[in-house]
Amino acid sequence: MNAATSSEAPIAAAASADAATSAAPTVTTVASLVPLKNSEALAQHAGATTESTGHPAADDSGLPQLKTEHWGGQIVWLIAIFAIFYLLMAKVFTPRLRTVISTRGSTIAEDLANARANRDEAEAQAKQAAAETAEAHAQARKLAAESLARSNAEIAALQAAEDEKLNARLSEAEGRIRTAREAAMAHVTDIASETAQALVEKLTGKAATAAALKSALGKV
Repeated sequence: MNAATSSEAPIAAAASADAATSAAPTVTTVASLVPLKNSEALAQHAGATTESTGHPAADDSGLPQLKTEHWGGQIVWLIAIFAIFYLLMAKVFTPRLRTVISTRGSTIAEDLANARANRDEAEAQAKQAAAETAEAHAQARKLAAESLARSNAEIAALQAAEDEKLNARLSEAEGRIRTAREAAMAHVTDIASETAQALVEKLTGKAATAAALKSALGKV
């Protein structure tokens, strides 16, 4: 019994030492280029953390946003930022865009209305100009016809006056010609009577009487 007891005692002591070693906290040594005071402060902070928790400090490597313990704050910030952007869009940007679009639409409508009004006014002016041109052409044709008729009347009056003057001159000339012819015929009668009297005297030896000569000339 004493031998078995003495042989089992070292085994129990070794197991107790292993348990104490596993239960003891693990200290991690960090190499740093900071001054000695800061290194001592970090060592003290690591020791205090180990002593307070009884476990080594957690590893902070990796992206914080991929760790589940940060998702709650990230969701809160996402909702807050989304709400801020939504309020900005709903209260600031969208009303301004709507105002710009409505203003541009009203401006375009006003420009189209002005363009239609200008087109209608231009068409009305073109029709008025066409009517005035047609009226001017009609008045020009009327004036030309009146001028032609007036000139024809004046020409007819001048021609009538000239014809009257010519007729008067012709009548005067005919009168002069008639007078000259009568005068010539009177001279011819005298010449004929003288010639006949000379012939009668030469043929008969007697002078013819005036009654006989007049009767003979009247038969001729």
